[in-house]
Amino acid sequence: MSPLPRFLNKVSLLLGRERFHNELEEEMAFHRAQVEAELVTDGMTPAQARSEAAHRFGNATLLREQSHEVVAFRAETVAQDIRYAFRQLRQNPGFALTAILILALGMGVSVAIFGFVDAALIQPLPFEAPNRLMAIDERSAVHASSNLSREDYEDWKRLNKSFSAIDVYTGMGYLLATPSGAEAVPAARVSDGFFRTLGVKPFLGRVFLPGEDQPGQARIVLLSYGTWMKRFGGRKEVIGQSVTLSGDTYTVVGVLPREFAFAPRGNAEVWTPLLDKSNGCEQRRSCHNLDGIGRLREGVTEKAAFDELNAIAAQLEKQYPDSNKGQGASVKPLTELIVGDVRPILLTLLAGAGLLLLIACVNVASLLLARSEARRREIAVRGALGATRTRLVRQFVTEGLVLAAAGCVTGFGLAGWLMTLMRGLIPKAVADSIPFLGLVGLNLHTAIFAGAVAFLAALLMAATPALRLTFQDIRAGLGDGNRAAAGRFWQRMGANLVVVELTIAMVLLVGAGLLGKSLYRLLHVETGFDTTHLATVQVMLPPSIYAKDVQQVAAIREINRRLSSLPGVESVGVTSMLPVQCMCNTNWIRVVGKPYNGEHNEVTTRDVTPQYLPTLKARLLRGRLLTEDDDATKSAKIVINEAFARKYFPGEDPIGQKIGNGQLDPKSLREIVGVIADVREVGLSDEMWPSEYESMYSGPDTFFSVVVRTAQDERTMLPVIVKALHQVDPSIGVFGEITMADQINGTQEALLHRFATWLVAGFAVIAFVLGVVGLYGVVAYSVSQRTREIGVRMALGAQRSKVYGMVMRQAGWLTGIGVMIGLACAVGASMLMRKLLFGVAAWDVPTLAGVAIVLGSASMAASFLPAYKAASVNPTEALRAE
Repeated sequence: MSPLPRFLNKVSLLLGRERFHNELEEEMAFHRAQVEAELVTDGMTPAQARSEAAHRFGNATLLREQSHEVVAFRAETVAQDIRYAFRQLRQNPGFALTAILILALGMGVSVAIFGFVDAALIQPLPFEAPNRLMAIDERSAVHASSNLSREDYEDWKRLNKSFSAIDVYTGMGYLLATPSGAEAVPAARVSDGFFRTLGVKPFLGRVFLPGEDQPGQARIVLLSYGTWMKRFGGRKEVIGQSVTLSGDTYTVVGVLPREFAFAPRGNAEVWTPLLDKSNGCEQRRSCHNLDGIGRLREGVTEKAAFDELNAIAAQLEKQYPDSNKGQGASVKPLTELIVGDVRPILLTLLAGAGLLLLIACVNVASLLLARSEARRREIAVRGALGATRTRLVRQFVTEGLVLAAAGCVTGFGLAGWLMTLMRGLIPKAVADSIPFLGLVGLNLHTAIFAGAVAFLAALLMAATPALRLTFQDIRAGLGDGNRAAAGRFWQRMGANLVVVELTIAMVLLVGAGLLGKSLYRLLHVETGFDTTHLATVQVMLPPSIYAKDVQQVAAIREINRRLSSLPGVESVGVTSMLPVQCMCNTNWIRVVGKPYNGEHNEVTTRDVTPQYLPTLKARLLRGRLLTEDDDATKSAKIVINEAFARKYFPGEDPIGQKIGNGQLDPKSLREIVGVIADVREVGLSDEMWPSEYESMYSGPDTFFSVVVRTAQDERTMLPVIVKALHQVDPSIGVFGEITMADQINGTQEALLHRFATWLVAGFAVIAFVLGVVGLYGVVAYSVSQRTREIGVRMALGAQRSKVYGMVMRQAGWLTGIGVMIGLACAVGASMLMRKLLFGVAAWDVPTLAGVAIVLGSASMAASFLPAYKAASVNPTEALRAE
């Protein structure tokens, strides 16, 4: 500030202070004159009345000071308090830095986690009127939500009155022709109104027009913004140009906006219309491969739409009893589809961050209490010199507010860094299905939340010393007579705060222990095969080159032959879908000779080459495995798993039995030739499902997965395998090369559990350290306050072991109370997060006992040092010092 403004500011303050004093003097003189007049009226002489009025009025100087305290809360006094607060903190940098860092850590973590919660659960989806967007699927007795068939979708769209639009989408993969060769790209096929239903406007060009998804229409494509920038250099001239996808020519009609993200198909690079029902599945009402979205009409509720679609489904069931028996509707907000799996994890993390913030605030409150005790003499001296209780409280409140402000500003900056760090820790495979990640950051919502947290922290920082001074005799610190009482007050308060800290630490440690145990069991669930030394790759054959079954079979045999000849390769297998993925690619079956009432007997189905199951090292229980002779020229043979045999052939030998479709069409009949131990085709936490394995040579496809068992490190073999596949045919698309172990560890289920486990474990470690340190502080302070007492005891003959016992008993009581209350709270908290647990009960005794032992042992160990110091007190020096 320049000299002139500084001078004017001082003049303003001085004039304001002078005006206040003049007005105060006038007011006091007026009241004295009134009293004198009343006394003279009562018969006193003017001199006597003046003397009596002055006596009644009291000390004029003290009254001026008190009036100034009450009325004159001016900017200059606030500035004085702030300067004094900074001076005090500079004189005690250890205390200041510790308090600021603890508060910043608690606030930073809580605001960072809230950033994710805000983006996922509070901010609306980035679509037009997202509250009216519904996810639409079918429902059966087996599945609460399953894919739509194309014919059911068309009937639902035609017959319903609740939705202004119903559209569908499905996953897809194309081979994109590039100058360096064919490259596999993830894609999506959608109905013509898909983007209009979402309310998405293109960045360039246009979206699909009505009717452009019908058979016979021109092949057109929309590019994602990232693909446009990466593969086409961001050139606007791309509109109208042609691209080659899996051998077919498509015309680019538009580029989607940068911010567009649709979680179920989050990694799609290109979007095409449904077009022809070239997919055999879409030609059958019984085959389900589409997912639906719908926009509710104004005034229509979710329940009304659900009821109407269920009524339509009932009509279709009557019309098509074979394919639609037991089929209903599933209608839920699109938000639920996108964030449903993430919601419990985010809420659990927010609760953990909240507990960490609470323990941080409790710790800082303990520091402030301890500091107020250390400044008792300063408070007493200032009180003796005339400082009122209000003035002292205001000073300590100012110091607390300065601490809170510094901690909160630091914490807000830390929150931004933590958000960036956590976003980077989420693997791309998971990030693609979580579109809200782009919204995570410091914004208005997080600023409001941070402001609320800062306000609560400031309130606590201000209230702690204020309450202490309210119940303290400010002049008692001049002597030592009140020292014991003050010490007892702090011990009681400190002890209560430590119990709170230990309770919170117990809750977080138990939560981390249960999540860690769940993650371990999830990753070590029985898979039914040897996951080591397995390398996997995804392969796409160009449909234009490998259009016929015989060509596809020849390519698969050549791939088997070429890879099997590589050094270090033990065996090679091919499958339509890798294990431990999902309960997808299912089939409805009927057992020949068994009673049948039209029910849907659903099993997972996999097309495999004969060497696939031996490559997995799956165990054959009965019969035989598939052979090279089991191809399209012979009657179809299948191998089933134990779950299949248990469900459909209880107490029987399934070998030789036949299954088919609901009508038992001759072409659908398949003979069971073998039974293997269950191989986990479903997700890690899913119940084992009946599965059938049919020869890929009977019904090949252009898309499949290759599994290679190696005699050496499988990671080093992946580049060799990819190179060999391109040598078979350069036009083959190869992608997704990964080891089987990494494939399992990288499933979305495992990644989300791992993310939650590590974060809660981090919270728990911090809470553990703060709780143990808090206990150490209370016990150490207690020992320092009782030094004279300990000296007297030892002078009178007390043994050092007695002193040890006295201190350790105090620590033991605090630890025991904190752990016991923490156990009760931990079980309650675990019940709330039981949806995140796998194979572990909320009251898992080993976890509860283990955490209690660890926390109790650490707490007692932390108390040993103060106990050792107490037992080492020299009675003579202690008494002399006192």
